[in-house]
Amino acid sequence: MLRPFVLALMFAAAAAQAQAPQPPQVIGRSWIVLDLASGQVLAAEKPDERFEPASLTKLMTAYIVFGALREKKIALEEPVAVSERAWRAPGSRMFIEPGRPVTVGELVRGMVVQSGNDACIALAERIAGSEEAFAERMNREAARLGMKNTRFVNASGLPHPQHHSTARDLALLAAALIRDFPEEYATYYSQKEFRYNGITQHNRNRLLWLDPTVDGVKTGYTEAAGYCLIASARRGERRLLSVLLGSTSEAVRAQESQKLLNWGFQAFEAVRLYRAGDTVREIEVWKGAAPKVKAGLARDLVLTVPRGLAEKLSAEPLAQAPLVAPVAAGQPVGVLRVALEGRTLGEYPLLAHEAVAPAGLLGRAWDTLRLWLK
Repeated sequence: MLRPFVLALMFAAAAAQAQAPQPPQVIGRSWIVLDLASGQVLAAEKPDERFEPASLTKLMTAYIVFGALREKKIALEEPVAVSERAWRAPGSRMFIEPGRPVTVGELVRGMVVQSGNDACIALAERIAGSEEAFAERMNREAARLGMKNTRFVNASGLPHPQHHSTARDLALLAAALIRDFPEEYATYYSQKEFRYNGITQHNRNRLLWLDPTVDGVKTGYTEAAGYCLIASARRGERRLLSVLLGSTSEAVRAQESQKLLNWGFQAFEAVRLYRAGDTVREIEVWKGAAPKVKAGLARDLVLTVPRGLAEKLSAEPLAQAPLVAPVAAGQPVGVLRVALEGRTLGEYPLLAHEAVAPAGLLGRAWDTLRLWLK
């Protein structure tokens, strides 16, 4: 999942409001756009309002399926028995049939490319024994990922009064899928069509044809949900993600999602301040075998700021005082405070790059005296 200290850096709350680029007008009931490199939300409209997620639900089904594949609990070439329940699934289907051979790999493509409700049920039954048990697993994963306003009742997204999510939660889920399963994401989510049982169906994500930088993610539609689309595009080193719920047609959801992505790329830039492992500061150590310890960040620090403001970022390393040995490698020893034009954006833990053992008896006694005098 997106790391907590990165998620805390929400652009709308932290950056200079007067200079934040104004987002475009969007046709939809709820939406959000974020930069995955920094984890920052660039703009949002009703991101925490609950809506029916329709087939966007299938991202969580895929997340669990990919996990089961990685853990070798299932295999792509493995045949799967098709139940009566899966066969009779309403809505979008890949047209599996009882008694007709189908593999896990085919079901995955049927789920992702064709948005098959029948494929989702078959996979859920194979992994958890029943769709109900699979939904319980979906909710556990949602809680682990920090999806605070989501509840899943089924694996497909078919309407149910207790089945709901939000634009923010779905953005968390899509980001986790892209981050945790990059190979699977690259393999399946940009596929434009899939043929099974003599029937070829096209991916409903129109942006795959309209924008070569878009490589996913998922569409959804029910009468109550409206037309929904989670889209992701990579341009250079940046990847943006948009979630649009409750738009008015297939064409409009593609158009509005494209608008959000274009705006995010054009209005903002991502700045890498430090790489993981860089020494941000050497911090004094008291009563230690070494006088200082090198400290840095656990992972790359990337911030997204309005274009033209990168040079106005400042980063101030603050040491823990006093830092007394022993110091363990990876131990927090300070913070890095980042500001934009004097306004604090966030504070990031500085971790010791190496261990520092205690000094000998004489060294410890001398530093004890120095600390007392200080």
